[in-house]
Amino acid sequence: MTEQTARAEDAAAPQQDAPSGSEQATRPEGDSAALAELKDRLLRTLAEMENLRKRTAREVTDARVYGVTALARDLLGVADNMRRALEALTPALRASAEPGVKAFIEGVELTERELEKALDKNGVQQFNPRGEKFDPNFHQAMFEVPNASVPAGSVVEVMQPGYKIGERVLRPALVGVSKGAAKQAPGAASNDNSTGNS
Repeated sequence: MTEQTARAEDAAAPQQDAPSGSEQATRPEGDSAALAELKDRLLRTLAEMENLRKRTAREVTDARVYGVTALARDLLGVADNMRRALEALTPALRASAEPGVKAFIEGVELTERELEKALDKNGVQQFNPRGEKFDPNFHQAMFEVPNASVPAGSVVEVMQPGYKIGERVLRPALVGVSKGAAKQAPGAASNDNSTGNS
């Protein structure tokens, strides 16, 4: 190969690799479209990752809080029985009890407090709805009480407190609900209407 031929080939090679004017004009537009697409994909991926992080954190919290539900529900009976045992002791009986019996009573009270702390530590909270409006999601009505001094549908007596874990009801409160004022007999109401019309 001659030197002149080699120079001609070298001169031709860069011209073949160099893009034409029309290719140079379209490449920046193609690059910006590809860049916009990559930016969109990146933002979508970041949003998906953030949603995944939030969902995972919520599931971990739910598993921690609601994972003890069955055990907590079983322990509520124990807490109720301890409370009933302590309420069965009258103040006179406590005062006249021998020192050994007094120590036993104090031990039962201490055990009840420790049980309440353990339940509270695991998200189980007691609620006593006396005076609140009856809510069938949290209360179970056992009887109605005719009471004119309290609005109808109000909780006037709590037979057994309720418990919830997080926002879920573990056990509804057993309550007595006010009926409000006693209703007039139908005959008395019609007599009042007839006297008013005459």
